[in-house]
Amino acid sequence: MIENEDPEKKGGVWALDQQLDQPMDEEAKKFSNMSEDKKCSSITVLQLAFQSLGVVYGDLGTSPLYVFYNTFPYGIDEPDDLLGALSVVIYSLTLIALVKYVLIVCRANDNGQGGTFALYSLLCRHAKIKTVPNQDQSDEELTTYSRSTFGEKSFAARTKRWLEGHALMQSTLLILVLIGSCMVIGDGILTPAISVLSAVGGINCCRFHTSNDIVVVVAVVILVILFIMQQFGTQKFGWLFAPIVLLWFLLIGGIGIFNIWKYDTSILRAFSPVYVIAFFRKGGTHGWASLGGIMLCINGTETLFADVSHFPVLSVQIAFTLVAFPCLLLAYSGQAAYLMKYPHHVFGAFYYSIPESIYWPVFSVATAAAIVASQATITATFSLIKQALALGCFPRVKVVYTSRSHHQIYIPDINWILMILCISVTAGFKNQSQIGNAAGTAVVVVMLVTTFLMILVMILVWRCHWTLVLIFACLTLVVEGTYFSAVLLKVNQGGWVPLVIAVAFFIVMYGWHYGTVIRFDIEMHSKVSMAWILGLGPSLGLVRVPGIGLVYSEIATGVPRIFSHFITNLPAIHSVVVFVCVKYLPVCTVPEEERFLVKRIGPNNFHMFRCVVRYGYKDDHKKDDDFEEKLFDNLFTFVRLESLMEGSPGSDVSSILNQQTIQSRDAMWNNNNNRSIPYSSADLSITSVDSIELADSPIYVSQPLTCSIPTSSQLVEIDEIEFLNRCRDAGVVHILGNTVVRTRRDSNCFKKMAVDYLYAFLRKICRGNSVLFNVPHESLLSVGQIFYV
Repeated sequence: MIENEDPEKKGGVWALDQQLDQPMDEEAKKFSNMSEDKKCSSITVLQLAFQSLGVVYGDLGTSPLYVFYNTFPYGIDEPDDLLGALSVVIYSLTLIALVKYVLIVCRANDNGQGGTFALYSLLCRHAKIKTVPNQDQSDEELTTYSRSTFGEKSFAARTKRWLEGHALMQSTLLILVLIGSCMVIGDGILTPAISVLSAVGGINCCRFHTSNDIVVVVAVVILVILFIMQQFGTQKFGWLFAPIVLLWFLLIGGIGIFNIWKYDTSILRAFSPVYVIAFFRKGGTHGWASLGGIMLCINGTETLFADVSHFPVLSVQIAFTLVAFPCLLLAYSGQAAYLMKYPHHVFGAFYYSIPESIYWPVFSVATAAAIVASQATITATFSLIKQALALGCFPRVKVVYTSRSHHQIYIPDINWILMILCISVTAGFKNQSQIGNAAGTAVVVVMLVTTFLMILVMILVWRCHWTLVLIFACLTLVVEGTYFSAVLLKVNQGGWVPLVIAVAFFIVMYGWHYGTVIRFDIEMHSKVSMAWILGLGPSLGLVRVPGIGLVYSEIATGVPRIFSHFITNLPAIHSVVVFVCVKYLPVCTVPEEERFLVKRIGPNNFHMFRCVVRYGYKDDHKKDDDFEEKLFDNLFTFVRLESLMEGSPGSDVSSILNQQTIQSRDAMWNNNNNRSIPYSSADLSITSVDSIELADSPIYVSQPLTCSIPTSSQLVEIDEIEFLNRCRDAGVVHILGNTVVRTRRDSNCFKKMAVDYLYAFLRKICRGNSVLFNVPHESLLSVGQIFYV
């Protein structure tokens, strides 16, 4: 592997190479005609608030089914214990769910995207902490690449320099993000298990008693159907989610009011913080362990943040404050009032507290709400995997979009893994208490990770004063640290499950990321000097055969090693060479009009170009099924604009485009056109010479030649366009590198295991780049290389 050298020792060749292959900053200027964010009307906000209930709050809403049983699995000793537990539930919902997540964390979304990786990508844009340094200055010109600026002496600037100056902190931050993401995946396994098992457990509570095995079988059948239905999406029945969850909230709120009025109105004393203090004073070890069950009342808050991308933040906040929050408080208070009179009914407390006349309707709604909650959790897991995949932290897997709006995704491989693990947990434990302990461990770890990331967001993104950051950190860490200490006591009672799941997924994610970083470093350090390539002359010292060669690489500058390897072993290359770099950026999406950046490399007679294609972690490759067509549309338009700029050196792109638009409109009324070239001014949007946008389906409009003698630049344009078209008709070959990374003999055992076995195995079973780019098999040319690190 070639090491970096000091620029001062590289001499004139290095300086020449920098001039020939500069970053594409000019090609990435912001578009002047980008539309502003659309603002929703009040009615629309309320409608979306109603819809958000079915997507965002199903998981949080079903927690009353199992909280009190997991809090008191061995029964309630004294009424004061129940009163203190209720008080802790009330203030946990207030501080964590309402204040932290709904009012604060939801505002830290990345252009509407939520979740652990969304926070991480937000931080990567404000500090150079991304471990795969595939970004350059041109990427910062994206309209979606929003970031804050601050003074050099500010607290934010000092924090930024501290993070950027310590590679250990950057790695620690990445590991923290991966741990939180793995725990979210674990939550996607455990939450459907406990929600569905608790809901169908109503058939074994008080109306007629059946064996627990029947309850487990029913729960397993429902879970199997739920996971199988993921591949079909929710377009046909998703409209039922919001009414079901709204009806569920109204039912549990109404039943809570009824139980408070019927059994014990004094239960409302629990709203006083005095009982929280009394709970911790009296609890002891047994009371401290019961916190692991109490914290399940906020199970679903991370799903809330992960699913916030579907709705405006204001709609999510309205739905929680007006519907979810008051109904949950009433539901828990009502159950506590019932248990004050019947403490031996703690198992299945919710179903015991239901009036007999509405038992089965409530049971049906509870089961439906549990299914909706499980659906939201699984969808959040898919979204997280998609984000991790785009940021180089997960092997390439198939992603299917199951809705026309591309808001809902389905990942087959992950779906079947989740199903197998979820069914194994449900059938293996057969016990709500142990599954609850497992879910509690996953939830509290995710909350802690979110808190640490939010502290950095408040400093770097929001530029909050350090006192506000300190207050937020102290309040949240005290509450969540208390819960974390409680779940540690239950590791041997089911809490080990999410830890095992997280370790397995962490090994996969970190191993893949580790190998990706090594491969990128190899690409960067082994690239060939552009000055050397151009020094070979227009023929590159080879036979230039008709056709176009698309050379794919992960680097946006220089010549990839696979190209030199290719021409060394086969001394012929196509008449036109385009170096294509496809990369993901830490943004949620890259607008279509800013996706392709094109520039020329070397003199015109070399016929060499570079095209950088940029995606965000939310973008869909399936929308680029005509990837090759779009690439050539952008290439041809770049050639035209380049010649237009050469013919009008004193004009900017906007004036040239306006002039061309007027000429093309006038030409549409002229029938004596002698020649047509592919050009569409109506579908072109540009702010710089090389940064272009074309419509999804290119339209070819006749462009007549006038009677005047064409300028030399126009002749050059027509000649080169014809040349490119002839080369394209001759054939297009996609040249992809198949780089194999192996360790040297003197490498340590950890590196050998990570690279030679884990990463090699993951690359073997994951999807190839040719599938992602929809490259026809007959047009694919794979160039293999072996690098030792």
